[in-house]
Amino acid sequence: MQQIPEYLDSKKVSQSFNQAATDYDQWSRLQKLVENDLLERLQWLKIDPKSILDVGTGTGRLVFNLSQCYSQANIYGIDIAYNMLQLAAQKTPTGCFIHADAMQLPVADNSIDLIMCNMMLQWCNDIKSIFIEFKRVLKPDGALFFSTLGPDSLYELRNSWKQVDDLLHVNHFIDMHHYGDMLLEVGLCNPVIDVNRIEFRYKNVQQLMRELKKIGAHNLVAGRSKSLMGKNKLRKMLSAYEKYQTTDNLFPATYEVVYGHTLGKQILEPELLEQPILFKH
Repeated sequence: MQQIPEYLDSKKVSQSFNQAATDYDQWSRLQKLVENDLLERLQWLKIDPKSILDVGTGTGRLVFNLSQCYSQANIYGIDIAYNMLQLAAQKTPTGCFIHADAMQLPVADNSIDLIMCNMMLQWCNDIKSIFIEFKRVLKPDGALFFSTLGPDSLYELRNSWKQVDDLLHVNHFIDMHHYGDMLLEVGLCNPVIDVNRIEFRYKNVQQLMRELKKIGAHNLVAGRSKSLMGKNKLRKMLSAYEKYQTTDNLFPATYEVVYGHTLGKQILEPELLEQPILFKH
């Protein structure tokens, strides 16, 4: 069996989202749904942030919505895709948009009240290092709210490709428990992780694949096959996908969405840090 490394090619990630920028808002319905969930979850904390950082801001939709909720706050959006940031600046002229990598945030220590990170972490290799950066820039009483994808995301597509070959056709996503562990390891306090499943249905599988390509979310794993996909392989995958077809002749695609929120570097009693993480289902 051919072994394919599962680390993401960061240059390909940046290029893919740059290419997808123009059509991104038209096709990113999952990201919009999850973003709305994150905004609702902000009601859990009675905070009035003066400085907000949106990491992986994309076209800046979340920055725009946050500016409506917190009109007095300074809101910064960071992304590795420059074309996305150009669109974001047009959408929200009052926002401050920065072309940077989440691994090295150009932000001062202890300066941010609230970090938002919507559907970005699944495109990163070293998530723990990113959490370390989040911890560094958060104020002691700051908060982090994030969303990402869990390993059951697109399992229908992944399992169907497995009937064709041993190559990796769908990006790898890590389990929710690992996020909780990493948050505790870097010193972010009181992490709460929960999961929601969202299912979309399509007239055919090609429609799903087109949507993934339009938002830049196709296979970006380093070492993936660069050869053209043969018609026979594609036909075999589509045939395997038919077992998931619904009674109304539609093809489902499931997303396991992982949500998390945590306090920053707030000082807690040592024994409280050892308490188990609360997982909601």
